[in-house]
Amino acid sequence: MKKTFVLLLFLSSILPLSAQTFEQYFCDSTLRLDYIFAGDANSQYIFVDELSKNARWYGRKHRLSELPLQGNGCITVKDKDSGSVIYRHSFSTLFQEWLATDEAKKTQKSFENVFLVPYPKQPVSITVELRDYHAQVMTSLTHDVDPRDIQIRQLQKKENTSYITLQQADDTTRCIHIAYVSEGYTEEQMGQYLTDCRAATEALFEHEPFKQLRGRFNIVALLAPSHDTDVSQPGKGLWLNTALGSRFDTFYSERYLTTLHLKHLHDWLACVPYEHIIILANTAHYGGGGIYNSYNLSYTRGDKFLPVVVHEFGHSFGGLADEYPYGDSDPMYFADTEPWEPNLTTTTRKPAKWQDLIDEGKVGLVEGGGYLSKGVWRGQEDCRMRTNECKDFCPVCQQALTRLIDFYTK
Repeated sequence: MKKTFVLLLFLSSILPLSAQTFEQYFCDSTLRLDYIFAGDANSQYIFVDELSKNARWYGRKHRLSELPLQGNGCITVKDKDSGSVIYRHSFSTLFQEWLATDEAKKTQKSFENVFLVPYPKQPVSITVELRDYHAQVMTSLTHDVDPRDIQIRQLQKKENTSYITLQQADDTTRCIHIAYVSEGYTEEQMGQYLTDCRAATEALFEHEPFKQLRGRFNIVALLAPSHDTDVSQPGKGLWLNTALGSRFDTFYSERYLTTLHLKHLHDWLACVPYEHIIILANTAHYGGGGIYNSYNLSYTRGDKFLPVVVHEFGHSFGGLADEYPYGDSDPMYFADTEPWEPNLTTTTRKPAKWQDLIDEGKVGLVEGGGYLSKGVWRGQEDCRMRTNECKDFCPVCQQALTRLIDFYTK
């Protein structure tokens, strides 16, 4: 008996977490973690804001301690008793983008951030880390969570909201859950919104590897009516009352469309099956934005709508970087740091980041990308991550997306 017990202890210490069951540590519910990221270019801080519980968990239930990509930040959940890492996930944030701007050199600001983790059965320790553009941890926060804490808010379905299923995955227990959210559509315009959702869905699945892996995605559309039509454009003095309070002119870039109200966004999504978010904005003003493992936001009333929503999904879901130059100011990529984004590299040394594709003659090393004209290389002359006119993701991006879809669903 003693030998058997020792053997079991030994096996439990060497088995990867993927060999342990989701049910060992978690309930089929979601712990929503709201944080405030604040500071400026010189100093950054993380504050716990609020904890909430959602009825179901729609993320992965396998490969729990692995990261899909490195991202610009990471959230790690550890079991308090054993100290074992029981869940990890990566992300990027608008706050970290803002730190590279001139405004951040002279002004302190705060940003809302929301992360979803499976709901633990026992007390856990949670660590949030933010990394700079040299992949160094610039700030972190560790705090404990007792799942029995009476201050954890039980989320309820938002009044007068509903959603419809646009596409059901072949296996809803092992799939990628996407939710559309309407922005700037009034109650009377929900028919147009659903038409736009269906058009965006078909556009996405015209592209590989999504086309061949379509059955691994479950997609719903949340109907979130706005008081006003269109979205705010501060540069034109236009401020509107919309469901998510989104706006153009983010970081004073006219076409950069984002929302700062992430808590409100996730309140809308309470009791909806989702992990990844696509926001459709009912506006003719060209633009969009996509933040890795946060959300994708696209304009809809123009002929570039479908290319833009697919491009932004490349950011928000795939962690793909922009491959175009954009003035060479406020650099985010440096020669001493290899980008975590799978479609850019800052070195021409062999073996290249996508050497297998180079050996097959499918791609090469083309200079320019990540908003810089020099010192960053991409795989192909054109790609959906470079221009709206390109009809496909390049082979480098397709390979990265395939690996990511497999990570979530295999």
